[in-house]
Amino acid sequence: MKRSGFTMIELVFVIVILGILASVAIPKLAATRDDAQIAKATSEVSSLVQDIGSYYTSRGNMDNNVSKMTNVSLYTSYTDDTTNTPAENLPLKGKIAKAYYFDKKRAVKCLDVTFNDVNGTVTISKDSDADKSIYCKGLANALSQNKMLREYSFGGSSIY
Repeated sequence: MKRSGFTMIELVFVIVILGILASVAIPKLAATRDDAQIAKATSEVSSLVQDIGSYYTSRGNMDNNVSKMTNVSLYTSYTDDTTNTPAENLPLKGKIAKAYYFDKKRAVKCLDVTFNDVNGTVTISKDSDADKSIYCKGLANALSQNKMLREYSFGGSSIY
């Protein structure tokens, strides 16, 4: 009597091989997702600088409502998904104010964004909490390699 089908040993080998493939593929996929999020955040920081530069150049000063200058989400404080303070009412006119770019999943400040309406500059720097998150460390490294962690000057008293 001839039976068709797989033996138990053959099935075990197939399951072991699939397990090995999964253990190799899943970390690679997770790393790719993290890299994509870091690339997106790098693009957002670039857009932030361009948006604020365009706003400052056209108006000659910065607005107290950051959301009028850019669509990039910045916050003045952040604790979790339910308790956050968007950087909408910063005292910017003729002053210096600070906002933050966050890792929302882990509630960690990644970047400090310092607005200086006195001399028309925005400074992007790594926050001291950034080392608490792999995402924030990766973002800071990517921005550092692209020379984007620095002060950007849009005008000030030297523009006539």
